[in-house]
Amino acid sequence: MTAPADLLDRLRDGELRLYELEDHVDAETAAEIRRRFVEDETGTALEVVGSYTFDAADAEANIENMVGAVQVPVGVAGPVTVDGSAANGEFYLPLATTEGALVASVNRGLSAIENSGGATARVTDSGMTRAPVFRVAGVAEAETVVEWVDGNIDRLRETAESTTSHGELLGVDPYVVGDNVFLRFVYDTKDAMGMNMATIATRQAADVVERETPAELVALSGNLCTDKKPAAINAVEGRGRTVTADVVLDRDLVGETLNTTPEAMVEGNTRKNLVGSAKAASLGFNAHAANTVAAMYLATGQDEAQVVEGANAITTMDAREDGLYASVSLASLEVGTVGGGTKLPTQSEGLDVLGLRGGGDPAGSNADALAEVIAVGVLAGELSLVAAFCSRHLSSAHEELGR
Repeated sequence: MTAPADLLDRLRDGELRLYELEDHVDAETAAEIRRRFVEDETGTALEVVGSYTFDAADAEANIENMVGAVQVPVGVAGPVTVDGSAANGEFYLPLATTEGALVASVNRGLSAIENSGGATARVTDSGMTRAPVFRVAGVAEAETVVEWVDGNIDRLRETAESTTSHGELLGVDPYVVGDNVFLRFVYDTKDAMGMNMATIATRQAADVVERETPAELVALSGNLCTDKKPAAINAVEGRGRTVTADVVLDRDLVGETLNTTPEAMVEGNTRKNLVGSAKAASLGFNAHAANTVAAMYLATGQDEAQVVEGANAITTMDAREDGLYASVSLASLEVGTVGGGTKLPTQSEGLDVLGLRGGGDPAGSNADALAEVIAVGVLAGELSLVAAFCSRHLSSAHEELGR
């Protein structure tokens, strides 16, 4: 094995690239050498970044050119009782964030929900998408391609599913724009978030489309999927899990816990989350769904960039005789409990706190449950923030917590 000092000298001389270190030493040593190199090049001490508890080899599937780890504080909120199609029982929510007052806010909302007997949540749709774009000569050829796809779904399903032992092709939706044909493949990816699964399966299916039709593949992702970008198609058709959580809060409880009234909450939600969002042409009609989604994504090893779609939510509130009805509907919450970042040690512990690590029985139930719990957390955050606005306590809460 080459001595670390020699490898460091070769990096400095430009004879070796950062990503080539693992060809000569183990992952832990490679990370240490890179760290020393970056320290020398930038004049920055990376002592804290270099202090982490997991084996660098555990992260090889998740990161390139590793030098260390960034630690994000993790708080816990709850417990809260969830009556879901997959999540049933009492849950503590792990939240990783650097925003002061967020965990306190979610915890206040969860307290109100719990004191009302818990929240109900349901996954109403599920499907991970990948949408390749093909080139055709014109609309006549586009029609030929669409007709062939419609008549050969079983063949495409067989081809796509041959690449995975778990995924299932649910359907293929065609879209024609001039000489472009987009085919939006939709998959049931069970407990995996499923982006890689969908990509590999679609690649094989696209080869069949090219062989059997005039279409020529231009890009395996034609942005009609749509991944990690704001998109109305996700708000309407969904992507990942489509999930809704709701609760009815007793009128007296709204006053005691949230320091306001159902009527004030409804007005605040309507003017801010609905009218304000509509005027802004927002794709999300909510107060701060992204806050809770991001914090739970980081704590449980989800793809953090998919907060873009995950926060695509609508919050509704209605004053009823017995109190306040509140709901949040998330159209495209992309989550998994196997694969990706869920395998990292700290993120695995986050899933363990929820009791949702690994594959569920039946397959897909753990990811469904995670989506339902996140939705309840988002609902709690919405209740708390809207109440803070209505009672004019938002700035004072941040001041009190030193934020």
